[in-house]
Amino acid sequence: MPTQRQAVIPVPDLAQRLHAVAIRLLRRARREDALLGLPPGQSSALSVLVFGGAKTLSQLAAIEQVQPPTMTRMVDALVKAGLATRAQDPADRRRFEVAASPAGVRLMHKGRDRRVAVLAELLAGTSRDQRATLAAAVELLERLQREALR
Repeated sequence: MPTQRQAVIPVPDLAQRLHAVAIRLLRRARREDALLGLPPGQSSALSVLVFGGAKTLSQLAAIEQVQPPTMTRMVDALVKAGLATRAQDPADRRRFEVAASPAGVRLMHKGRDRRVAVLAELLAGTSRDQRATLAAAVELLERLQREALR
């Protein structure tokens, strides 16, 4: 039940506010990605491989919402840099599976650690009650995310 301070916010307004703050927080955290030394597209594709597992080129292109030739160029650069590997499917020689290399995994984990540190620094200035409220909100958002994926 909302207190007098906490008026009930209409769902569309709440969604807009959540969207805006999520985008701004992500942008702030992603500033750390420049330290990875990769263009944003390559960094994003490598992140999919590290945290989502090996993918075919077409799967990776679909996830990243780029055309297959664009993804092929990104993967070529990642492979050349030693951050990913590409293996041909023995059953279908036209298909390739792309996976993060150990160096790619290490790089992405370092990047995630930097982004999390930025968020932790912001959270450090909050009270215990505020962190409890945020933890409850995160649990709710995680549940909504899981339900949306069903």
